[in-house]
Amino acid sequence: MKFPIALQLYTVRDEMEADFAGTLKKVKEMGYEGVEFAGLFGHTAAEVKALCEEIGLDPISAHVPFTDMMEDPSILEDYAAIGCRYAVIPYLTEEYRPGSEKFREVIEGAAMLGEKAKALGMTLAYHNHDFEFTKLDGVYALDILYKEVPADVLQAELDTCWVRVGGEDPAGYIRKYAGRVDVLHLKDYFGSKTENMYALIGLDEDEKKDTQGKFEFRPLGSGVQDFPGILVAAAESGVKWVVVEQDEPSMGLSRMESAKKSIDYLKTL
Repeated sequence: MKFPIALQLYTVRDEMEADFAGTLKKVKEMGYEGVEFAGLFGHTAAEVKALCEEIGLDPISAHVPFTDMMEDPSILEDYAAIGCRYAVIPYLTEEYRPGSEKFREVIEGAAMLGEKAKALGMTLAYHNHDFEFTKLDGVYALDILYKEVPADVLQAELDTCWVRVGGEDPAGYIRKYAGRVDVLHLKDYFGSKTENMYALIGLDEDEKKDTQGKFEFRPLGSGVQDFPGILVAAAESGVKWVVVEQDEPSMGLSRMESAKKSIDYLKTL
């Protein structure tokens, strides 16, 4: 069960904004082999590609807002130029979530963007949260999305934290989509679902953050997740990359310290 390990750079977004190149070098020094981008912080595709080559990081994928891709699908060309093999729909704002009229636009948009990505030699993927585990006519919205958009057009970048928060077993869901999960998000947490969880992922900043400690993201191995079981399922299901993500730091650690603690834990498995 040896997977190449990447870091979702949203984990260290403040550091990326302050020192893009220096942060990438530190990520490599921690032992990460690849990165998944969450914005380029004003850098051109050529600059980012050159940096990754110089540092020795594989730019496997990028989270790109759905509305940005829909407004200008040519944005995918930048990530293809960097060398990303995957472009990922990372999050849906409330008006596009299951149960809203615009969720149909997400399904149709994913099909269109998936074809655009294929033409560039890339693969589109969808990164879930817990709200996709809303049932529409008795079926999870996430399953509807993956049923209506073919696997050769849309991959499943399952997020193991949000699968569990959504009420399902991460290992079981990985097996359910065996062969369709090239890139898997590993994320740990402690506590239970709260009403203002999205303030805790750096979004909905105007919302009051959870101060009662009912839910917090944690470095891998410090929370409730069964990562040995998850990685067995990943190995059996054809996962190619595992990606560490921690939306907000906890346990008195900085963002960079959290990223280091997670990869150090994975190395023990």
